[in-house]
Amino acid sequence: MDLHPVHRREDPVPQGRPAGWDAVSGQLTDRAGPGSPQTLPALRVVAPGIEGPEDVVADADGTLFAGAADGAIWRLRLSASGAVDEATTVAHTGGRPLGLQPLPGGELLVCDARRGLLGVDPRHGAVRVLVDEVAGAPLRFASNVTAAADGTVYFTVSSRRYGLDEWLGDFLEHTGTGQLLRLRPGGSPEVLLDGLQFANGVALAPDESFLVVAESGARRLSRYRLTGPRAGTADTLTDGLPGYPDNISLGPDGAFWVALARPRSAGVSLLHGMPRGVRRTAWEVMRRLRLSLPPHPTARVLAVRPDGGPAWDLRAVRSPYRMVTSVCRTGHLLVLGSVAERGIAVCALPGADGSSPAL
Repeated sequence: MDLHPVHRREDPVPQGRPAGWDAVSGQLTDRAGPGSPQTLPALRVVAPGIEGPEDVVADADGTLFAGAADGAIWRLRLSASGAVDEATTVAHTGGRPLGLQPLPGGELLVCDARRGLLGVDPRHGAVRVLVDEVAGAPLRFASNVTAAADGTVYFTVSSRRYGLDEWLGDFLEHTGTGQLLRLRPGGSPEVLLDGLQFANGVALAPDESFLVVAESGARRLSRYRLTGPRAGTADTLTDGLPGYPDNISLGPDGAFWVALARPRSAGVSLLHGMPRGVRRTAWEVMRRLRLSLPPHPTARVLAVRPDGGPAWDLRAVRSPYRMVTSVCRTGHLLVLGSVAERGIAVCALPGADGSSPAL
């Protein structure tokens, strides 16, 4: 991955990592060999009035927020069984909200693909623009966001070549124009990483020592170190994922929960290995013929430990809820969002007590 010289990436995967994903089989691997994913429990779709909830997040109290295709920001409260106790529209961004991040004071950070990085007050519906340009260029395709305890905000840009409506162009061309940015309190946005392959979800480690960034186009999770002797450098947390990672959320158990929007495609992998001109021609043909990639019926979510090893791998191969773009854990429940479906999907984490494997 080519990065700006100031923002370099270290190539080796961390040594001694106990487990990961086999790049060919897409199965969990550990010292004993590959393992199969568990079955994702049956999903219950609730709040069908929300169209295309690309990201669903939970605040510290378990209140959920989701952004809809029409620009609405929804607040939801679920019962212990996953039934909806409240589903209310609390704001409109005037664009297309993607990644969300609740803040301790009650405000919500929103990456709007058309308006930039926003601050939304769910109590009054107020919307303010935090960032709409970077280094004099319009901020386009802001994707996902997280925030540190000191108020520093980190967010991703999926592509500097294509906007949301032509996301497939970036995905097929493999442009490598995604970015990770930082916004300090009272400061201006600064680029931490450049040259990312369709940068998507972003999350802070529990101790805030590093960031995890999903590179959808590379099927990997990259790590950007914030502290220690290697602060300011990037390497791979885990790669060879069995699908294309989208949004990331930090679970109460310290695991990074990752939604896979669709399984790995051999055809896409083949195309990514071809010259740039071939990749660009493939996109032009699809654009002119108005072709697209239909949502895949496989729903799959992963939980990754801070060392990069797998904690959970849950899959439904014929799911009625398709193209899962987000997953968050609240209590013993998993809550899924999809850019292609109506409503959010809920299930109980496998296990009577909802406990996760040891991290």
